[in-house]
Amino acid sequence: MVQPINLEAALDSVTEHWSPKVVGRVNDQYVKVAKLLGEIAWHSHADEDELFQVVRGRLRIQFEGEEVVLNPGEFYVVPRGVLHNPIADEECWIVLIETVTTKHTGDVETPLSKTIDQQLA
Repeated sequence: MVQPINLEAALDSVTEHWSPKVVGRVNDQYVKVAKLLGEIAWHSHADEDELFQVVRGRLRIQFEGEEVVLNPGEFYVVPRGVLHNPIADEECWIVLIETVTTKHTGDVETPLSKTIDQQLA
């Protein structure tokens, strides 16, 4: 059965911060939704770019020596290999588009890191 994905409903179902959920796939890319609050860890993805789009709230992404601020309706692509630290000072709802091989926090393991299997559940 053909069904559209409602991003607001998908985000409503997310109950844990920093716990991305896969809601779709386009070729070798996962479309994920997540709720963020606070920060997770400085990390990078050696071989994958990562797209952050803000649906609700405000997201800061720190880089070495600078940062970008995203508001609802805005997105930013973090290039592969770039060290970054996403921060949500207040709850922020986002859409992520990442290659299916992208590890949640790159090679950095934190108590908040999620495996691909957890993100698919």
